[in-house]
Amino acid sequence: MEGSATPTPTRKVMVVADPTRESAAALQYALSHGVVDHDTLILLHVENPNAWKNPFAFFKWPTPSTSSTASALSSSSSFTDGGGGGGGELDFLEAMKHASEIAQPNVRVQVEKVEMEGKEKAAVILNYSTLHSVDIIVIGQKRTLSNAILGQRKNGSVRGLDTAEYLIENSKCTCVAVQKKGQNAGFLLNTKTHKNFWLLA
Repeated sequence: MEGSATPTPTRKVMVVADPTRESAAALQYALSHGVVDHDTLILLHVENPNAWKNPFAFFKWPTPSTSSTASALSSSSSFTDGGGGGGGELDFLEAMKHASEIAQPNVRVQVEKVEMEGKEKAAVILNYSTLHSVDIIVIGQKRTLSNAILGQRKNGSVRGLDTAEYLIENSKCTCVAVQKKGQNAGFLLNTKTHKNFWLLA
């Protein structure tokens, strides 16, 4: 039909969700730069059944720099599950979902949990992204000297690379590894085509 606007195809943007500062930075980047209206934002948490779980651990969100995301994540820092038998402890996945819905009300947010089942975390994330046709993976990255050195080894091995580097090298979709650089200093991004790309806040 002439004159009809072609709708913009929606995308699936997946953030690897953990109760860490790196994961919070990845979500902040995704909300401020990664998603647009009508996209689907997937918060994927890979559960390790062998990890020690502390149901009373409290996680404080770092204060984001962009105004809309700042108010969302700041309000989520005190978000608790008031219904059911949650006991009032902070469920970081619910907090991340709550913050996302405030910052991007026109984006569909869904929480997914998968178990490692004896596999490497990176392989589980990669498999999920392939099965669910994810368009963009966003993962927080804690940069250390050892990661920087090992990251140069393009051997395709999970053990030769950290999780973020492995996903960058092996995912069929775009993968963005995010490091938050200070309170208002922006993000340091790594993708397959851009290394240490500085994005101002």
